[in-house]
Amino acid sequence: MSIPISVRNISTNQACAWREGLSIFLALAKIRVSLLATLTTATGYLLATGKITIHMLAPSAAVFLLACGSCALNQYQEREIDRWMERTKSRPIPSGRLNPETAFWISIGLILSGAVILFFGAGDLALALGLFAVLWYNLIYTPLKQKTAFAAIPGALVGAIPPVLGWTAGGGEILDPRIGGVALFFFIWQIPHFWLLLLDVSKDYENVRLPSVTKIFSQEQIKRIVFVWLLSTGVSSLIIPLFGFLNSSFFYFLFVAVASWLFWNAVILLRSDSDQGSWRAAFMKLNIYAVLVISVLCADRLLNS
Repeated sequence: MSIPISVRNISTNQACAWREGLSIFLALAKIRVSLLATLTTATGYLLATGKITIHMLAPSAAVFLLACGSCALNQYQEREIDRWMERTKSRPIPSGRLNPETAFWISIGLILSGAVILFFGAGDLALALGLFAVLWYNLIYTPLKQKTAFAAIPGALVGAIPPVLGWTAGGGEILDPRIGGVALFFFIWQIPHFWLLLLDVSKDYENVRLPSVTKIFSQEQIKRIVFVWLLSTGVSSLIIPLFGFLNSSFFYFLFVAVASWLFWNAVILLRSDSDQGSWRAAFMKLNIYAVLVISVLCADRLLNS
């Protein structure tokens, strides 16, 4: 017995609508950014407890929702600017796939959902840290990007909060120097991360007259500044073992080897041409480096707890 054409058409239309809805959500929530925040939250929890348990799901899921909501709210705030930038004009709001009011209420719903989960599943301190990150990102960093080319420096504070949140949710003390070293690494890592991304799309910023480091420094100067930030990122990671992490000699030497890899790539960038290909390659390697640092820290903690 064959399925009527009208029924098949309805099923196809529903499937297309679901795919379109999922596509809109993933773009609105800046899913890669949100997943990174979730990963660093889980890392903080694991470093505090030394094990993977079901209890880490609550803070991790909550931070995912908070990050998705904060990113969605950011797109609502920057909807007019996004309309004129090549990199962002296809986002849900400027492309017309989602109206601004709907995006706003989606963001509020996500933030509130994450806050509720944090309150009941991770405690008051974790909730305070999560809400502080949202407020800092949307009320401080987002408006600051339109005022100064150096907004990434105060904005980097947002990236340092998720591992601390995960750490406190796992029972760690917020002022413990061990998690302080990890937070410092993610704070410093975010600055070259943002600058390299900006350099890859610098023409967009110039077209909409947003403050940009490319308007202040020459390409050669920027390359040297990024080189220093890359070295600082590597050095900040090497500080982490001094606070008590990495009890295994194998993982310690692996950690040093990974940092040496970043230093070498920083030198490659310094010697390369100042073009988009070089910026993009350095951006990808910096992201890989963060994942490697997380992986080594977690593997050592799991195997030596």
